[in-house]
Amino acid sequence: MAATAPYQDITEEQEAILEMVRQFVDDQILPNAEKYDHEDSYPQPIVDQMQELGLFGVTIPEEYGGMGLDLATYALIVEELSRGWISISGIINTHFIGTYLLMKFGSEEQKAHYLPKMATGEIRASFSLSEPEAGSDVQAIKTTATKTGDQWEINGAKMWVTNGLMSSVCFVLVRTDPNAQPAYKGMTCFIADKESGVSENTGDLKGFVVPPKIKKMGYKGVESTELVFDGYKRTDEQILGGAEGLNQGFVQMMDALEVGRVNVAARGVGIAQRALELALRYSQERKTFGKPIAQHQAIQFKLADMASQLEAARLVTRKAARMKSAGERSDLEAGMAKLLASEAGRYCVEECFRIHGGYGYSKEYEIERLYRDAPLLLIGEGTSEIQRMVIGKKLLQRHKI
Repeated sequence: MAATAPYQDITEEQEAILEMVRQFVDDQILPNAEKYDHEDSYPQPIVDQMQELGLFGVTIPEEYGGMGLDLATYALIVEELSRGWISISGIINTHFIGTYLLMKFGSEEQKAHYLPKMATGEIRASFSLSEPEAGSDVQAIKTTATKTGDQWEINGAKMWVTNGLMSSVCFVLVRTDPNAQPAYKGMTCFIADKESGVSENTGDLKGFVVPPKIKKMGYKGVESTELVFDGYKRTDEQILGGAEGLNQGFVQMMDALEVGRVNVAARGVGIAQRALELALRYSQERKTFGKPIAQHQAIQFKLADMASQLEAARLVTRKAARMKSAGERSDLEAGMAKLLASEAGRYCVEECFRIHGGYGYSKEYEIERLYRDAPLLLIGEGTSEIQRMVIGKKLLQRHKI
């Protein structure tokens, strides 16, 4: 159910798609999320159904077998999926960023090779920026690619890679010119192939290892892994965009992070929506002092603040998505959306937790899972502090005197 009556700024086509996704969330994700979360197991049956629904090809052009929908529609879909379980939106988000990189920067040969299989979900993507010693400071990465003859040899390690094990292709940012000044001008994005579910490549793809998945507080079901490259070989053909993409990786990845931030913002809206739904239901069922707690002013204040933050986050997220879809500059708006929506998600989940009282601490109630999942949004695709730095910098650039 929709806990509020949001401003209707979506088309009939978008509403039809959302109704389909909403039904899928209600029938397949919400009833099963607790099981997979408790087991920390990969939700393969849900992923299979997502493939059948065509969700992995939402933004891929029809000529490659996708739906050809825009970012704004995709953000709406992510919002609905996250209402069910943000781990599911994580599985599709890294894939989406991979398809975005290919569609915008890939060579025609790369598009023809990967996109049709990515549209069906046969090939799923991941991408990697962070390293064990480099997170927000992307220019500090140490993974390198050194060319000998016609081959590049990649060595180093990546960290916090969502879909690191189950993906079949990973977009990896490495340092190809260690002497470049500034450092970002010496970075390249390589397309690294692997076999889904296999931890160590062999044969022509040897030198690409996926260690055991990282154990996390929340965001379970979808794996987060390290990637280790030890003599992994690539050629110019596997540089994103071909040879012309050499040393263009930083710019390519930063562009992709804009859409990634819109995605995380949509996840924040989705989890805030679910928290409000749970709070509204529980507060009308639970009674204290002879009446439902929803009739106590203290609880009504919490519900009012939750709904207000949710609606504000939803509107700014949709604005950022529409701007990016239209090809407008949206780095400032994407940063704002990510900051506001992730913080709104955290706030709504915490207030819902408080409304549930002691039961919120019990694994028998859904809010306990949301309470462990929400902090991820404050970190993924740049922390709230990084967003504030980005927003402040972009404001000054746009309003320079």
